[in-house]
Amino acid sequence: MMSNKTFTMIKPDATQKGYTGAILDQIIKGGFSIKALKWTKLTKEQAGAFYAVHSERPFYGELVDFMSSAPIIAAILEKDNAVADFRTLIGATNPADAAEGTIRKNFAASIGENAVHGSDSDENAEIEGNFFFSQLERF
Repeated sequence: MMSNKTFTMIKPDATQKGYTGAILDQIIKGGFSIKALKWTKLTKEQAGAFYAVHSERPFYGELVDFMSSAPIIAAILEKDNAVADFRTLIGATNPADAAEGTIRKNFAASIGENAVHGSDSDENAEIEGNFFFSQLERF
């Protein structure tokens, strides 16, 4: 059965450029409700733990440095078919390949600075949401 929740992060590049409000607005206008929201700054250890699945990839160290470089917004979102619909809303990882009107087309600068993270499966949405939020922080 498909979940109706997904997880996202507004990444350091987007928070530093002042895109947070516009991105949240696009998410809400996309039909998602925010069930948990947190403004935080990851330590290198936290970023490393969150992205541990990529630890063997050549870009891992750069990713950890980037994700711990400035504050992020973490959020749990709800909507029918949340994971797939959110992946459509954010667009391709490379903003040059992203469809017009998607978050990455509107706000991302490059593959590395692509404005937002979106869970790629229901299972990862649950794991990633649990990384950032206790049950008391969800509504």
